[in-house]
Amino acid sequence: MQAKVLTIGALLCIQGCAPAHRQGIPKVEPGTIAAAPTARLDGMRLIPAGTFRMGSNYPQFADARPVHVVHLDAYYIDSTPVTNAQFARFIAATGYVTVAEQRPDPAQFPGVPADKLVPGSLVFTPPTHPVPLNDISQWWSYVPGADWKHPTGPGSTIQGKDGYPVVQVCYQDAEAFAKWAGKRLPTEAEYEYAARGGMEQKLYAWGDAFRPNGKWMANTFQGHFPDKNTAEDGYAGASPVKQFPANGYGLYDMAGNVWEWCSDWYRADYFEHSPADNPQGPVDCFDPDEPGSKKRVQKGGSFLCTDQYCCRFMVGGRGKGAIDTGASHTGFRCVVNARAAQPISGSKQ
Repeated sequence: MQAKVLTIGALLCIQGCAPAHRQGIPKVEPGTIAAAPTARLDGMRLIPAGTFRMGSNYPQFADARPVHVVHLDAYYIDSTPVTNAQFARFIAATGYVTVAEQRPDPAQFPGVPADKLVPGSLVFTPPTHPVPLNDISQWWSYVPGADWKHPTGPGSTIQGKDGYPVVQVCYQDAEAFAKWAGKRLPTEAEYEYAARGGMEQKLYAWGDAFRPNGKWMANTFQGHFPDKNTAEDGYAGASPVKQFPANGYGLYDMAGNVWEWCSDWYRADYFEHSPADNPQGPVDCFDPDEPGSKKRVQKGGSFLCTDQYCCRFMVGGRGKGAIDTGASHTGFRCVVNARAAQPISGSKQ
């Protein structure tokens, strides 16, 4: 089944919201954040230059066809998603305020009543019983006060969770962090090449068997989606980084746990004409399911992935996300061009 894309506007239109617990936070524009002159490479892995077959012939992945040959120059990539601890250092250094902490702009959400436009974000809220899978509002809610420090709302916290992936970050937030760190977000091709770990056209980031020798290889959903997660892999939600085996390039959580932003605009037809050498993504976006929405590619899937609904944690799968929308299952990691990188000890992050 094709998973529906989450947008704040859609959920605001169908549910009411109470006032958020914080108002009037001073805004720091991403353009005012100073870029680090040189990225620190601690915690990054070098991905060698090479050629691979990108995309997937998996029947559910129509937008991942045709499989095509891509060449990439060498680059470094974070070995894990950016963690709460790393993001907290960015916030402390810059005073940046994430989009989820700001009151939504009425101009961006026409038709939404003003009293619903309060700071918050999207949170997975499982129902207590089975529901039809054609209505995401049955398991997603716009929660006032949900943000990176309160991933599921005002009553939640990241205290004691320094090693968890930061979530509730929209594209702008991820891009701002990357600039501060002297890095950038990966292209879709860079993410997929790294996720494959040196293997060619395997179903998963670790091979073709979902559970080789019965071992859980990624944080995904078990049980009955979306109402009952049996957490057989040890986690009913996001897990700390490095809880599952690394792939062939020494990278963790390239599949499952949290979706990760890529720099490419999303077009369902992009693979039909994408360039073979270091593709940077299309010049614009187009999603036939929602033509007016601006979306970037997301890769890797999350703790909610299941063959009952969305199995795009499989390495050739493509995700997509509205650029103004964070969620409780969405994070990111960064890359650096190998030719521009300098191995410096210590870490700004």
